[in-house]
Amino acid sequence: MFGKFLGIVTAEQSAAWTAFIAVIQLGTLAAVVMYFFKELIQMTLSVGQDLKKHGLLPKPREWSVEGRLGLLIIVGTIPIGIAGVLLSDFIHGVFTKNLVVIGSSLIVLALLLWLAERIASHTREEGSLSWTEALLVGIAQALALIPGSSRSGTTITAGLFLGLKRQSAARFSFLLSVPAVLASGVHEILSLDANPFEFGAMNVLMATAVSAVSGYLAIAWLLRFLNKRTTLVFVWYRLLLGAVLLFLVFFNLVEP
Repeated sequence: MFGKFLGIVTAEQSAAWTAFIAVIQLGTLAAVVMYFFKELIQMTLSVGQDLKKHGLLPKPREWSVEGRLGLLIIVGTIPIGIAGVLLSDFIHGVFTKNLVVIGSSLIVLALLLWLAERIASHTREEGSLSWTEALLVGIAQALALIPGSSRSGTTITAGLFLGLKRQSAARFSFLLSVPAVLASGVHEILSLDANPFEFGAMNVLMATAVSAVSGYLAIAWLLRFLNKRTTLVFVWYRLLLGAVLLFLVFFNLVEP
């Protein structure tokens, strides 16, 4: 959205902009890793220990809480991995930079988030998810390839629909981002299809650093916020922003 407003995103630079965004999100990944460092290390170690002790099947319930959570994250990453490979051309295309698409998805997810808040039980922790439920959250994460949906927004909404507490849904969302963001960032750096450094190596480094700092602050703030409050403020934010974007486009005040 800001790339469009600044006049940076054009049809000719569509693929490069997608690559640029994927790479600077490695800063956000660094923020998640720093914030959840102890949990990530414990999950990694526990997955190895549980695989050795119990095997993957037929008794996954015998796994430790940390090991199961690590495996849930792996399962939840499968959908976006498949979608990223199959829909690469679509993701790099102009459709994913269209302000009408962004504004519409902002509004649609706002309504889904509102519905989730209305019907959710808010009783479960992230470690209680089943493999199928983790896969459903993963599918929601894949839907975030549609711009304006927000990866954290879609996954938190899915978590709420499954009965997770707000803070637990956010925690699982952030942890689920680690393999997805890492894979997309590394892929774009190594890819020959698009050059993320077309906008300048220093700009990439600066944007990545800023995303790391702002990402860490956002994680810390959001987890504290959701511990005592609902997500309705984000519903109103998304409705308002989506409406403003559609208004600007339909009255030809900005290019879609």
